[in-house]
Amino acid sequence: SVKDVPAADFIKAAAEFLKRQPKFDVPKYHDIVKTAVAKEFAPYDEDWFYIRSASIMRKVYLRKGTGVGALKKWYGGSNGTHRGTRKAHFSTASGAIIRKAMLELEKLELMTHCSDGGRLITSKGRAEMDRIAGNIQPSVVVEGLH
Repeated sequence: SVKDVPAADFIKAAAEFLKRQPKFDVPKYHDIVKTAVAKEFAPYDEDWFYIRSASIMRKVYLRKGTGVGALKKWYGGSNGTHRGTRKAHFSTASGAIIRKAMLELEKLELMTHCSDGGRLITSKGRAEMDRIAGNIQPSVVVEGLH
């Protein structure tokens, strides 16, 4: 399952899966938008929206009922650059990007609204994610080398 594979490997594989989906639309503004107030520039990677969507999908899989507010906190960061001598403060990530990613995942029927708030992965989405996780080659761990 998704819990058994490294997060980075799963997110990369899931992003590739989302990239192949014809229904999955990237927002028009994806090349100029910042992902948070704390950021100075837009992401350099062209495929950042697929990666963020795959990461959101994994987060909701691991904890159902997760909403936009919780994910804003998760993807937020320290707003400490260019503040001079003032202390750094935490700021949340952009909710619009997270919301758009969730809407696209709902369009693919991988995610749906939870009755008590937040989102949850559908049975189709769970099966698809477990299939993606199953295709990831386990990394060989060599023990006993000192």
